[in-house]
Amino acid sequence: MNFDLFHEVAFPAHAARTEAAACHDALAEIELADHLGYRCAWLVEHHFMPGYSHCSKPELLLAAASQRTRRIRLGHAVIPLPLHHPIHVAERIATLDVLSGGRIEVGIGRGFSPLEYQTFGVSMASSRDVTAESLAVLRESFRPGPLTHAGKHYRFAGLELVPRAVQQPHPPLWTAAVSPETYEWAAEMQLGVLAGPFKPWFMVKHDIARFRAAWRASDPPRCGMTVGVLCLADRTRARELARPAFTWFYRELYKVTLPVLERSYPGYEQIHDLGRFRHLARMGVDFGLADAFGMTVVGDPRDCIDKLRKYRDGGVTHLLCAFGAGAVDHSIVTESMELFAAEVMPAFGRDSGLRVED
Repeated sequence: MNFDLFHEVAFPAHAARTEAAACHDALAEIELADHLGYRCAWLVEHHFMPGYSHCSKPELLLAAASQRTRRIRLGHAVIPLPLHHPIHVAERIATLDVLSGGRIEVGIGRGFSPLEYQTFGVSMASSRDVTAESLAVLRESFRPGPLTHAGKHYRFAGLELVPRAVQQPHPPLWTAAVSPETYEWAAEMQLGVLAGPFKPWFMVKHDIARFRAAWRASDPPRCGMTVGVLCLADRTRARELARPAFTWFYRELYKVTLPVLERSYPGYEQIHDLGRFRHLARMGVDFGLADAFGMTVVGDPRDCIDKLRKYRDGGVTHLLCAFGAGAVDHSIVTESMELFAAEVMPAFGRDSGLRVED
């Protein structure tokens, strides 16, 4: 199992730091992860979600991270394709791949915010079709030669796109996955899946089994899942610090997703039909509930190893660790990252620790 970082660039109102510090802390943590042997650092894209996420332009942070790191891969996840022209997406991804020396990974999705759709003048009802066509354009952009496309939403001929991505045939592609149907679509499209962080493990486990059963490509299926992580030498201290942090994070998460869960928006009926989410949001999820549902990994290294085995055995190939979920002090996050790399990652066959040449 691979271990990655996951950043929303949260800025809780109660945090004793500035918005600028939240961005700089995220970059410092990515730089540290590069030294510690984490595989990839993922940044989200959200708009108009103060507190929960201040990462509206992740490509700028990824560009900065590309110049501060040497080995760690850099993930853009997810890009809400209906909100962007696919040519802009293709150009940004290629530029990031050049800047990073071929270390970019790309996660795509539809997004879930009615406010984002309304503000950017996009129809939620057509989001599924637009996403599928934009993905086709993105894939076409990686092929050599001029780009020509004639579709329902986009038409252009003979475009000479520059720059070109470094990775061949293209950077790894992933998709956000919530509804069970998306997992089957991802398998058909030969995309890795990114689950979480708000769906309980007992549901994700069945979704992953469905994805793996539908996978027909020759390369092995890639299954990523985001969880809140806090690993400290003292398990009592870890749980005491995690309780308010993850309670805040998961309540904010359900607050921003509740509009889609409560109302049946055109094109998002399957998410609305997952009524357990609505009930979970209404009951006021807290750390205890999130922990019981397998959405957090908190404790000392032995606790974390024991909890992580179920993800590995359930088919998770990439665990996206939200260390402290942006609601724990930066010094504690780095302490946790270092201990996790030194004592947890080796239990899953992952190299860790500072590199000799560093």
